Amino acid sequence: MTKKSKFKRMDTYLTLAVVLIVIIVLCLPFSPLTGEPSSQQEQWEQGQTVRGKVLSISRNIEKEQMIPDLGEGYSIIYQDVETKLLAGKHKGETIIAENIIDERFIYKLVVEEGDEVLIYVDEDHEGRITEAYVADIYRQKYLSYLLALFLIVLVVFGRAKGLKTIITLALTGLAILKLLLPGLLAGYDPIPLTVIICAGITAFTLFIISGINKKTIAAIIGTTGGVLAAGLIAMIFGSLTKLTGLGEHETQMLAFIPQGNGFDFTGLLFAGIIIGSLGAVMDVGMSISSALHEMEIIKPDITTRKLISAGMNVGRDIMGTMANTLILAYTGASLPLLLLFMANAIPVEQFLNWDMISSEIVRTLAGSIGLILTIPLTTFVSAALRDKKRSKSNSQLKD
Repeated sequence: MTKKSKFKRMDTYLTLAVVLIVIIVLCLPFSPLTGEPSSQQEQWEQGQTVRGKVLSISRNIEKEQMIPDLGEGYSIIYQDVETKLLAGKHKGETIIAENIIDERFIYKLVVEEGDEVLIYVDEDHEGRITEAYVADIYRQKYLSYLLALFLIVLVVFGRAKGLKTIITLALTGLAILKLLLPGLLAGYDPIPLTVIICAGITAFTLFIISGINKKTIAAIIGTTGGVLAAGLIAMIFGSLTKLTGLGEHETQMLAFIPQGNGFDFTGLLFAGIIIGSLGAVMDVGMSISSALHEMEIIKPDITTRKLISAGMNVGRDIMGTMANTLILAYTGASLPLLLLFMANAIPVEQFLNWDMISSEIVRTLAGSIGLILTIPLTTFVSAALRDKKRSKSNSQLKD
């Protein structure tokens, strides 16, 4: 059996093993590692959100007349929404849910007949529904269609690689849902936990996509090094700038959850930087490693110095676009906030020194530096792992 066929068989076994692991983990119940899970009955007593379909809508004029005049053309509209419940223990029942449209606020929940909505339901001790409110639009169905379209496109154009990509996506999702989030809720140190999980995601993803070979090993080492560099730089400059990790409202809300007493918010900020940079850094590491691998196949007698020079040249071309990718991604996420600051003419000095903005700047620049450092690291590792014996023999044959 040739060496190539042995590696191919190992790739197949690895893929099958990962599929088996994914299936096993999917079968495990998902619950936080702290606190006792509530029973279904307790959840219903506390109120629960269920899916329903709007049958008809009518205005509750009696309630509207009880509201004093708000002036300036503003009003509050009360709607009685007849809804058929499509899930939960009251599935099939038709109830009247209240929907309030307050014209003083920009966000207004407008529903139409035939819409699927989420209904917040309260029960009494006898299990009868006492109150029901329209909580939100049910969007999950169309999101599922979008996901299915993504998977179809992935398989049609990627074929075997596309199927492997789906496996790695499932593995990444499971690592986050089953390991990272429960681990953070349980109080584990965010940075070591995130580094270990990101290293595992990187190794499994690249081994499944590209197989067990020197090219993949070089990409894994380069990616892990780049991500660690991004995390280390973020920690250093985060400490120097005294970032608290509490710049965003969502982070502040974590202090009020049952597991929120022991959160390391600064550690969460740095962990988020590591995770956020992983995808782009992995892309750069694999691109450099693949380019050098193909170059060596086409020209086996290329010297190590020329191979490194070629790798750096390829990296410089990638560097500009990928650094822009991170910066534009973070800018896009903060676009409404940036518009708000510009519209209110907030001074640049004040703007840059806010905890929230400083955190985003550190996140963007640390991730970009980690991405740039991945290029030389992957290049040198690829050169160090090359088959030097084959290179020498090809060079001698040419002479």
